[in-house]
Amino acid sequence: MKFNEKLLSIRKKQGLSQEELGMELEVSRQTISKWEAGQSYPDFQRLVMLSDYFNMTLDELVKDVDFQDVREKNLTDEKVSSIFRDVQRSKDLLTKIYKFACILGVIILILICIGFIAHLLFPNIEWLWVTK
Repeated sequence: MKFNEKLLSIRKKQGLSQEELGMELEVSRQTISKWEAGQSYPDFQRLVMLSDYFNMTLDELVKDVDFQDVREKNLTDEKVSSIFRDVQRSKDLLTKIYKFACILGVIILILICIGFIAHLLFPNIEWLWVTK
């Protein structure tokens, strides 16, 4: 039996919901759902907590688990986390660039307005309005 199937079976035998088990392990219901669906695996600390909670040895809990599959799933999770961090950094950088461009645009508009008002107020000052 695979780990995800075993976890689902044990949880249901105990009459626990995913939410209740998640609260015991300090993870979300969605995390428990992913473990039971085989989309991800708990880290070592959570495995120990699971074995203690269900009063099982780690060997009983993870026996017959394909560890290569676990490694691949964990690498995938790390890659997704890395991609998310990169996207977040890019968003932050674009936000800063956008704010800078907006401030620069406002400054340019203010200077243009000041120049227009100065031209209206002082149309005869030659050094201010050089025309050739």
